[in-house]
Amino acid sequence: MAEREETEKKKEAESFSIWDLPDVPQKLPPHIEFQRTRVQCNLDAPIHTENVMYSGAYASMGVDNSLQLDHFCNNFRVEVIRLTKDDMEFDLIGIDAAIANAFRRILIAELPTMAIEKVLIANNTSVIQDEVLAHRLGLIPIIVDPRLFEYMSENDTSNEKNTIVFKLHVLCERGGPRLTVKTNELKWLPNGSELPLETKPDSNPSSKPRTYTSFSSSQDLLPEFSNNPIRPMLDITIARLGPGQEIELEAHAVKGIGKTHAKWSPVATAWYRMLPEIVLLEDVEDEDAEKLVKTCPVNVFDIEDIGSGKKRATVAQPRACTLCRECLRCGEEWEKRVSIRRVKDHFICKYVMLIIN
Repeated sequence: MAEREETEKKKEAESFSIWDLPDVPQKLPPHIEFQRTRVQCNLDAPIHTENVMYSGAYASMGVDNSLQLDHFCNNFRVEVIRLTKDDMEFDLIGIDAAIANAFRRILIAELPTMAIEKVLIANNTSVIQDEVLAHRLGLIPIIVDPRLFEYMSENDTSNEKNTIVFKLHVLCERGGPRLTVKTNELKWLPNGSELPLETKPDSNPSSKPRTYTSFSSSQDLLPEFSNNPIRPMLDITIARLGPGQEIELEAHAVKGIGKTHAKWSPVATAWYRMLPEIVLLEDVEDEDAEKLVKTCPVNVFDIEDIGSGKKRATVAQPRACTLCRECLRCGEEWEKRVSIRRVKDHFICKYVMLIIN
């Protein structure tokens, strides 16, 4: 009988879980949940991105904060805020700072573009050295979809599928003014290189001279380029020529990524920041409301009429907040009236684009 009772007690102990106790919370207390999801920006505290994200941080409270794939898939969102020919702004929602930074690094170093890699200089009497001129040409953005081209290895020959050829030939006439050479002078050669390759003379005089590329067909015959010819970004200064100076060259662009060289990076700057969250902890009215609106340099706050000749401050553009915390410097009591926070899983990403497809 005693053995039977002891066996039943062991079974009860094995099936017992601490989470079954009524005093163990199944969600975080409000102040800990606030620390988990927000960053408080005070005058006496530095702005940081410290976060408690390691698995098991809240296990004693019955909350599992480990990264789950299904939770990520259900909560992660990308919202495009602005898209122009020069820049792009979008929001990454439901991720950690490490993943947001991974997106930034991928855009800088992993996305392929086309850039000038080889420069064949036939004549250069300008004051710019050949290697400096070649470097400047390599940094000129090429307006073309890189998905239409293949990567070129060391053993490949230049053909219409992996190379874009441009020609530059400018001459500043003697007795004339100085000439500014811009990227508008770069002419696309859809049939490939026109510079003859130095080889032994061919016994057949009717044969076509060999060049630095081996194009089997013209690139402008492709439907992708028939109505949208390949061109560099316009109005970029390459050099300035004095009277009698001349530049004649060919530039060959190939496909690459920013990890190999910065000239293949599709963005000029890439950065992100946490979404600001501005909360008025109490009503700010009349003269205090006007004072608060005038204090903010980026017009985060606005005034609304609440009737009876009274005015009240509202948060109109929290996204524009730069965390300067000028609103907290209005007086000692303003930290109790205005709360500046940042949302830890909501990132504003902005990228200045160099390549336009």
